[in-house]
Amino acid sequence: MSQQQIAARHPSTLGAAWPLPHCPEAASDARRITKQLLAEWGVADGAADSVLLTVSELVTNAVEHGLAPVTFGLSRDSSTRQVHIEVADGGPAVAGRDWGADGADGEHGRGLTIVDHLTAAHGDRREPGHATYWADVAA
Repeated sequence: MSQQQIAARHPSTLGAAWPLPHCPEAASDARRITKQLLAEWGVADGAADSVLLTVSELVTNAVEHGLAPVTFGLSRDSSTRQVHIEVADGGPAVAGRDWGADGADGEHGRGLTIVDHLTAAHGDRREPGHATYWADVAA
C-alpha cells in the first residue's frame, strides 16, 4: 500500500509500503526500515521493541510459509499514535517446505503467540493467491 493509499484511507495516518525479498533476510530488511521510521515518529523504546519483534515475526512467517511476492507496510495513526503493521504474501506455500528446518523443533510455532502478547489487535485477510497479516501496536 502506498503512502497516498494509506493517507486516502486514513487521513491522520503516516506510512508507506515496501517490497521485500522472498528470503530469510527479509525480516532484517523490514526491521531496518522499521527502526528508521519509528525514530522519525518519536516512538518510545519500549513500544519500538514491541513493534520490531512483531515485524520480525510477521515477515518471517510470510517468507517461511507464504509465496512471493512479500510486501511490508508500516503506518502510524497520528491521533491514537498506534503503529499498524501489514505483511502481504502470495498465498500459502506448498506444505512441507522447510526453510526453517535449521532450528530445533521447539524453535517454531510460537510466533503468533508472541504477536498476540505484543499487540492491541492482529489478524489476517485471505483471498485466493494472496494473504495479508496485520497487527496494531500501542505506541
